[in-house]
Amino acid sequence: MHMKTALILLVLAFATIFALVCVLLTRGRGPGTCQHQPPEPEVPEDGRSLVFADLTPEELVQVVRYLQGSLGVPLVDASHAKPSDNCIASVDVQLPAKAEVLQFLDAGGARPPREALAVLYFGNQEDPNVTEYVVGPLPVPTYHRDVTVQKYGGKVPYHRRPTLAVEYEQIAGFFKSRVFPAAPSFMRQVMEYDGTSLAAVTAAPRGFQSGDRATWYVLFQNVSGFFLHPVGLEVLVDHGSLDMGQWAVSRVFYNGQYYRDMAQLESAYVQGRISVEKVRKVPPDGDFSSMRPRAPWATAFPLQYEPQGPRYSLRKNHVAFQAWSFAFGMSVKTGLRLLDVRYKGERVVYELSVQEALSVYGSNCPGGMSTRYMDGSFGIGRYSSPLVRGVDCPYLASYVDVHYLAHSQAVRTIKNALCVFEQNLGSPLRRHFSNLQSLYYGGLVNSALVLRSVTTVGNYDYIWDFIFYQNGAIEAKVQATGYTSSSFFHGDGLRYGNRVGEHTLGTIHTHSVNYKVDLDVGGVKNSLVAHDMAFEMARAPWNPEQQIERPRLTKRVLDTEDQAAFRLQSKIPRYIYFAANSKNKWGHQRGYRIQIVSFAGDHVPEASSMERAISWARYKLAVTRRKEEEPTSTSIYNQNDPWTPTVAFADFIDNETITNEDLVAWITAGFLHIPHSEDIPNTATVGNSVGFLLRPYNYYDLDPSIYSHDGVFFTSEQDFTACEVNPIACLPKTASCSPNFPPFTYDGFKNMSRL
Repeated sequence: MHMKTALILLVLAFATIFALVCVLLTRGRGPGTCQHQPPEPEVPEDGRSLVFADLTPEELVQVVRYLQGSLGVPLVDASHAKPSDNCIASVDVQLPAKAEVLQFLDAGGARPPREALAVLYFGNQEDPNVTEYVVGPLPVPTYHRDVTVQKYGGKVPYHRRPTLAVEYEQIAGFFKSRVFPAAPSFMRQVMEYDGTSLAAVTAAPRGFQSGDRATWYVLFQNVSGFFLHPVGLEVLVDHGSLDMGQWAVSRVFYNGQYYRDMAQLESAYVQGRISVEKVRKVPPDGDFSSMRPRAPWATAFPLQYEPQGPRYSLRKNHVAFQAWSFAFGMSVKTGLRLLDVRYKGERVVYELSVQEALSVYGSNCPGGMSTRYMDGSFGIGRYSSPLVRGVDCPYLASYVDVHYLAHSQAVRTIKNALCVFEQNLGSPLRRHFSNLQSLYYGGLVNSALVLRSVTTVGNYDYIWDFIFYQNGAIEAKVQATGYTSSSFFHGDGLRYGNRVGEHTLGTIHTHSVNYKVDLDVGGVKNSLVAHDMAFEMARAPWNPEQQIERPRLTKRVLDTEDQAAFRLQSKIPRYIYFAANSKNKWGHQRGYRIQIVSFAGDHVPEASSMERAISWARYKLAVTRRKEEEPTSTSIYNQNDPWTPTVAFADFIDNETITNEDLVAWITAGFLHIPHSEDIPNTATVGNSVGFLLRPYNYYDLDPSIYSHDGVFFTSEQDFTACEVNPIACLPKTASCSPNFPPFTYDGFKNMSRL
């Protein structure tokens, strides 16, 4: 599922939003108790979290203006630049070094200078290359420094550059002016091409060796949900030359056969030497690929809301909820990230960020079989979707706009790109019903805070969640939905997926998502400890003739990076945690455990010529020393030259000691997807959710959620219908402007007696 759109018109369809007036009143505009707002969580008023803030539109404009006047070369707007031009490909915030930030946040040091990172394509010079500049200080820059050699050990060759939107447009023009006219009869009679009736999707990487820039384009009917309507024609375009006049067709594929070029295909067709598979023309709504509901709107679905207003605070890039606080941002390349995550005022995570989303496809068509998408190159943050109230997030969530600059000198705004909401997960965080000795009920509502964004890269939609629980746990989760990718069904196609349409093969593929987790557990210096179990055989002390097999706790400190690198399909200790130098009340090292939820397929064989570019996916977990020169597990330049990767994660693991050091966990989660008929028209999120949890492990002396204000406890002797005893009984009054809640009743104590 997941091919990138190119040469197509992007269409955004927004669902009609239905809202109950009564629910709208719950923002403090309704009668009675709904007007009362709870006290807001404590939030630092000094704006310290702004040290991590994304660039503002004004700052982005200033960076562009500075670069235009300071580099001494002409810069063409990237939205209409030719490959032989110079242009600004993207501008993003350059986060300060961790040591500088901690000095500022924790030790009263100076605020680090605010800087930007600009990626420039220099095609109009003797040695075309990609150069990265740090520009600062903001808001009015006065300097820039070239950091390319420092980051990558040399200049970035020009062929590695991510493909700009304008290059896809130029390739679309190449198809219209030179590719399709070379086979007029075939295109008119077989493809029924009328100038706009076909859409194309790009494969990647673009060739077989370093320096290649030749891309397979797969053709589809240009209708709604076109990803499911392949027409059997695929074209390999060599667009490596900076002179677009030198671009050429290297190969053509139609219905299982390969041709030298379109002229050879046309000749074979006219002479009746090809097997034609006529595809039924579908209506503009896509027929079976349409997302139009097949049933009329009926009653409203359940809605969630806050009876007394939100219990979290959202100010600029800072969120506070219960005992939690954190800063957030959106990278153009890698998407959503959290910084300076604290619980009860103590930092537990310095950085938690998405690094890459990889998908590897199989097919008996060339575009499908050669596809290994690395979404960071396309822009996980850049392709953030505007969120639809009531569907993508709860209707009354808080929404945040995102501003970015990429593929153009104009600043773009994605409205409602992030949402923040508190969610009752519908099951207790913990509970117990005592029916022995004393009779009581104790429980805690599992109400958690969610920060969400959704990325739509071509056909696929990734829902990115960071979830904060009241017991000190954090969950990072990604759910996959959108359209499955497809190939034209022919020959032995069933070896590579399931048939989901008359001419449509849902192609097998894997999804792998990599995260960076810079945990600071009880301070910056941590060690990695593994706990697990083993059965030991023992004689029963009271009966030595009998044997007992009893589980016992195994403990191990993982001293080196090599010991802490766990291959994708290898066994990993069930309890693996970052351990602090401090201990809890019971003498145990305070820790945070990493618990991974993943159903990953197999990794690309390491013998592959391109595997090093995605070598982070070898490991479900790898823990390394934190280094400023190893900020990310991959690079945007790896997609178009994976054979000579600009960043190879495998090189991070060099057996350095990781005892009592500043450590980073690199976590990979993913799943194997074999598309099936129920993926039509869309893949559902159910069962397509993976990620990991960070859970306190002896970090506290007891579960910190016991101090939550949401706890419920009452005994058989109490009046559990009274508000002062049981806050749940107050809901009919507290939520008086909500749908009618029946009075609280409880029958759990009936027919019970003490022993």
